[in-house]
Amino acid sequence: MEGIFIVLIIVILLAWLFDYTNGLNDAANAIATVVSTRVLRPLSAVALAALFNFLGAFISIEVATTVGKGIVDPKAIDIYTIFAGLVGAISWNLFATYLGMPISASHSLIGGIVGASISHASFNIVNLKGLISKVMIPSIISPLVGILAAILFFIISYSIASFLRAHMVNRIFSFLQLVSASYMALSHGANDAQKTMGVIAMALVTSGVLSSFEVPFWVKFSAAFFISLGTLMGGWKVIKTLGMRLTKLRPIDGFSAETAAATTIITASFLGMPISTTYVITSSVMGVGMSKKINAVKWSLFSTIIIAWLFTIPGSALVAFLTYKVLSLLFK
Repeated sequence: MEGIFIVLIIVILLAWLFDYTNGLNDAANAIATVVSTRVLRPLSAVALAALFNFLGAFISIEVATTVGKGIVDPKAIDIYTIFAGLVGAISWNLFATYLGMPISASHSLIGGIVGASISHASFNIVNLKGLISKVMIPSIISPLVGILAAILFFIISYSIASFLRAHMVNRIFSFLQLVSASYMALSHGANDAQKTMGVIAMALVTSGVLSSFEVPFWVKFSAAFFISLGTLMGGWKVIKTLGMRLTKLRPIDGFSAETAAATTIITASFLGMPISTTYVITSSVMGVGMSKKINAVKWSLFSTIIIAWLFTIPGSALVAFLTYKVLSLLFK
């Protein structure tokens, strides 16, 4: 039993590391546009994002519940399964951040949990219905919603701007982009920090510390802290890819993209859907670019990002699967 608690502590530390790498890679989601439009300096932008990431983590626990018991029953796996799942997720996050690719930390975590669970038992212990309804379908729909919402906000913003003098447009929308960037960071914390909460709560149930699934306050606080810390460090390569290379943005464009993405993400958070904030903000930036003209988007770069997304779940799942097999040989 003592050995289980040692592994539990290691799992919690790994969960916090995942949370940190999540913030590190996904810092771009909240601040890439506000940096690329030069509304804020990079260091000021990451500080703003870190603050609102932290606050957003306390909004709800619906996503944490989905991750913690909606994909795999925590009583059907062991603590080594969660350990292996986190190794798969963290490895993929660090790999993508090193390459400067804005992948989905959510999908790397889901892939890690699924891959380790299959290695532990079989695919039968995976809640296929929950995986499809709460993860796969929202992952397909949310980018489409992001594009459409961005186009809508783009039209509204430009309609308002048409009544303003040219020198006032940048001034007003520069201020509004501070609001939209904060909103985006808040929604990111509300969705992504909860994934770490769900994993830690799952580990507490699996190890017998908790008899049923719940999220203690210390779990919420620690998840909020570490994702904010990762955001504060900033994944600068990813920020450059998303905010400066995908399409050219002005404050009015950044405001439209961020507001559309944040509204989509916050809605999904209250519905308990662990969607990819990366998918949504990238599609929203695309929506704004497409609203101006189709060739305003660098489609070759976007196709590269899509390839990285497609490999995220199988890549992290494979690492987690193999990690669990190695752990089984060493400790069982």
